[in-house]
Amino acid sequence: MREAAFVRQNKEKWIVFEKAISQSLKISPDQLADSYIQLTNDLAYAQTYYPDSKTLLYLNSLASQAHQKIYKNKKEHKNRIISFWKTEFPLFFYHYHKTLSYSFLLFIIACAIGSISALHDTSFVRLILGDAYVNETVNNIEKGDPTAIYKSGSMIGSFLGITINNIRVAFLAYAFGVITSVGTGYILFSNGIMLGAFMTFFYTKGVLFEATKSVWLHGTIEISVIIIAGCAGLVMGNSILFPGTYSRRVSFMKGAKDGLKIVVSTIPFFIIAGFIEGFITRYSNMPLWLAMSIIFGSLILIIFYYIIYPISLNKKTLSNHKNMKQAL
Repeated sequence: MREAAFVRQNKEKWIVFEKAISQSLKISPDQLADSYIQLTNDLAYAQTYYPDSKTLLYLNSLASQAHQKIYKNKKEHKNRIISFWKTEFPLFFYHYHKTLSYSFLLFIIACAIGSISALHDTSFVRLILGDAYVNETVNNIEKGDPTAIYKSGSMIGSFLGITINNIRVAFLAYAFGVITSVGTGYILFSNGIMLGAFMTFFYTKGVLFEATKSVWLHGTIEISVIIIAGCAGLVMGNSILFPGTYSRRVSFMKGAKDGLKIVVSTIPFFIIAGFIEGFITRYSNMPLWLAMSIIFGSLILIIFYYIIYPISLNKKTLSNHKNMKQAL
């Protein structure tokens, strides 16, 4: 259908709906819902067949006004925050598991490159981590405490500083998605290179096990959640590169919103990682079984919440919907 014919066919109902919401005319909830559904259908049609048109801009604006009109006085459930992490986010994140796998793969490749580079060039670690950090770590290794650097500073100060810095890195990985997925890819790649070189440095000094036992106490959650934050950035970046049936602007707005939801979900985990690094990692002489319990417990927590639980909850939701349809 030509755009002019599409407008002629629907403009009357658009005008009526616009007057209803702009002039606060009394309209029944059912009529409002039906009109809103018709409007969104027309918007989807315009996005597909008339991208970058004035019709699409008008329908986008009208849909936005209608959404605000419908939801501005909506009362949030008292347990809204709990339901977000318990139900809403896992169901939502299930659809981005593929993007998460890309983020993970990119990070692992970067780690491998960083590790291989550190093995074949002793100056590479200093280039990546800096002379001051390497010199201090070498001194600590000679003193028999490779991870003594994590014992400096007060517990509360370390906890707050580390948590804030980790959240900053996560939002940076997300924000760089605004320059397409390449921006977020750069953040993931640079952090992966750093981790690979860092762990290989301990290997070349013969203290890999001692370092692993301490570093991965907090690093298990910290690194995992950086990869998830990278997924958030890729979601936003991909929305620019691959808008699909949406206009690029609408696709970007959706991708930015979805990415933000993902990165916000990581904040509690960064707080946990900061707590472990600030209050627990400094006790590197803890029993091996305790350290391994914390490391593997952290890994299980991340895998369960971001992978297993969303899959399980999605299957349960689909099964419930199927049973309801059969009952009807």
